[in-house]
Amino acid sequence: MDISSILQGGYQHPVSRSWQAKQQLTKSMLMYPIFITDDPDARVEVPTLPGQCRWGVDRLEEFLGPLVQKGLTSVILFGVPLNCEKDMRGTPADDPSGPVISAIKKLRSLFPDLYIACDVCLCEYTDHGHCGYLNPDGTIDNTPSVARIAEVAVSYAKAGAHCVAPSDMMDGRIKAIKRGLIDAGFGNKCTLMSYSAKFASSLYGPFRDAAGSAPSFGNRKCYQLPVAARGLARRAILRDVEEGADIIMVKPALPYLDIIADAGQLAADHPIACYQVSGEFAMVHAGARAGVYNLKAMAFESVESMVRAGMYD
Repeated sequence: MDISSILQGGYQHPVSRSWQAKQQLTKSMLMYPIFITDDPDARVEVPTLPGQCRWGVDRLEEFLGPLVQKGLTSVILFGVPLNCEKDMRGTPADDPSGPVISAIKKLRSLFPDLYIACDVCLCEYTDHGHCGYLNPDGTIDNTPSVARIAEVAVSYAKAGAHCVAPSDMMDGRIKAIKRGLIDAGFGNKCTLMSYSAKFASSLYGPFRDAAGSAPSFGNRKCYQLPVAARGLARRAILRDVEEGADIIMVKPALPYLDIIADAGQLAADHPIACYQVSGEFAMVHAGARAGVYNLKAMAFESVESMVRAGMYD
């Protein structure tokens, strides 16, 4: 063999194998999604998400305490209001006594060093289940939707969130939220993480079961990205960079590794996030239950592939 043909000597040992990655997977890279409901004592298992629950604020210490001790450094909160009156504008989204704002304050008290991000959307709080205001014909009314989403984001920042993460995919919402944060005195105190390339995927089913956020009619294909739209995803990433996003996210993750790679190039000076969504999580668990692979090994493989896809010199 030619000298240049011999590669295995470079990764024959576990230590030298670890050196082959441009960046190592670390605990600080991981953010735990938590579903917060408006029953303070709730601990309700989600059948389609193995091992996951809807939590009440008074149960967060028992749930998160052991994970923080193991090295968990950040969470992202999703509100699951079950006992409130929903309306067309998503009024409960920033209710001071609602699940998200209550959880922010509780977690800041319990775990001062925990980084708290909040998903910002209206779908869990509107009576129609869509992510914004609607026109009379049922289509999205973008301008008031953006204004309301920015209002909710600022409310979360005021409550103590370290990061707001709009997932609605309304045009122009990053600029509106950034402006709102600046005007409220939080421009340099709260991170803005954009779901920049969020696709209209079939993999959100378990999440909608957990969050009670399925639309009451139609679908979200007019505002979430078409599955095959790589060019549109690239444009959305560039737009959100220009509008002031601090972090760029791609969602889902495994079927969109090419988009994660694109984000790593297009937003090379930004942190790149990717969301392994509920359907991906459920599939990894289903395969393990079927004996296809070891759960821990596959969990690491899937996440390391995302890290690999987004790493560039």
